[in-house]
Amino acid sequence: MSDQTGRRGFFKEALSQLIQPVAEFLDDRIGEHLPVEAPCERVLLRPPGALPEVEFLEKCHRCGNCVKNCPANAIIPLESTRADLNNTPYIDPDAQPCVICDSLACMYVCPSGALQTVYAEDIRMGLAVFNAETCLRTKEIACTYCVDTCPIGDDAIHLTADGIVEVMDAGCTGCGVCQYACPTSPKSIVVEPRMT
Repeated sequence: MSDQTGRRGFFKEALSQLIQPVAEFLDDRIGEHLPVEAPCERVLLRPPGALPEVEFLEKCHRCGNCVKNCPANAIIPLESTRADLNNTPYIDPDAQPCVICDSLACMYVCPSGALQTVYAEDIRMGLAVFNAETCLRTKEIACTYCVDTCPIGDDAIHLTADGIVEVMDAGCTGCGVCQYACPTSPKSIVVEPRMT
């Protein structure tokens, strides 16, 4: 028996021992007619002007117009095993944030109304959440990438008198530019979609 076959057998047996208790637990729950909760899908950052998620999923045609017309190539179609989510447009700020472009083309090319036309300052895709523990500024490094790159400016994010990053709920669009620009790993500022 080769080393590779031996290792494969070892991991197969180890995995089997790990899975067995979980399988028994699920069998017991189903046998008791108790609900087994499915793992939650991560919450998605939808393009500017998106309706609340339930309405958005009902109205979105999955036509790809917003994807094709985004000048920043920030909007991408989701690949999902869930039929209701598959091919719906979303934004991954780590890959490419929304830049709140002048044309706001995604809203105007949406034929279904899943993306509503709103002014740039009224966009509310998400809210940037700052984590001081990992921020370079708390380690006496004068990093200002998140503040300097924000397309909205001081109304959305600024430094306090103490030099700490402060996100302004009323001004933050949730575009993700700050998250994209943040040099720390994990990111010290992350956009969380607004739950509306």
